[in-house]
Amino acid sequence: MDMVEANGVVLGVDDRGSGSPVILLHGFPVLAYSWRHGAPALVEAGFRSIAFDQRGFGASSKPDKVVDYCLEALVGDVIGLMDALSIDEATLVGHDWGSIVAYTAAITHPDRCSRVVSLNVPYRGACWGFPSIDFIRENLADRFGYILMFQEEGAAEAGFAADPRRWLDAFYIGGAGGATVHTSEESAVYVEAFTHGGIRGPVNWYRNIDANAAAFGHLQNAPLTQPTLVLAADGDPVLPLSLMEDLDRWAPDLEFRVIANSGHWTQQEQPDAVNAALVEWLTA
Repeated sequence: MDMVEANGVVLGVDDRGSGSPVILLHGFPVLAYSWRHGAPALVEAGFRSIAFDQRGFGASSKPDKVVDYCLEALVGDVIGLMDALSIDEATLVGHDWGSIVAYTAAITHPDRCSRVVSLNVPYRGACWGFPSIDFIRENLADRFGYILMFQEEGAAEAGFAADPRRWLDAFYIGGAGGATVHTSEESAVYVEAFTHGGIRGPVNWYRNIDANAAAFGHLQNAPLTQPTLVLAADGDPVLPLSLMEDLDRWAPDLEFRVIANSGHWTQQEQPDAVNAALVEWLTA
């Protein structure tokens, strides 16, 4: 990985290929490594693939303060990285939390984002907007109880330290509906990275939910002006297909596709199908 200074942090960046740039934004709790199947496919199709460990993850900086992981900072990292790499405009592809970053960057910096792709995550206006912790506690505790647990300083960190592999697998296997997502070698990459770097930074993303709601809640129904592709999984227990209705209300230039036989970790569970859909859309 190249180490690139951007927006006051140092980001670990996997930058390969040439042509039109495509920036790949991972979610929680994974890494740029989650795009290991997609990056080569993009390069083969003639694109420049840029996947990076977002702040708090993997090779990238891990600031100390909770506020350093607010959505404004995460979007700033994307724009700062583009500036550092002399990229004026790029396609943003996000999965999980990465989709939220991509959507928000597209709204707040439309001149820098030419197209938007989201894996598994509907647009904010169609999916609870930017919910507060109180809203999650009152309405979504069954689905997102872990988010409530994460609000207690040190709780997630202690659980992870007790058994890192088991803690991570609770997300990986749970998100895949009980299926095994990674080979033992792939699992070892994640366990080693989070054991070395810790889980506090990534969990701090969730500790900014109220701050993000205050900062961006007024934009939750702002329309996307860019061409948009949403790839949803037919077996995602976290964000099921029922949440994907009427997305064209917020993204008028929308293409929507369903990836079959996949849970939440779509680009890792069904990489061939995701790569084919993404490349076809980008080259159309």
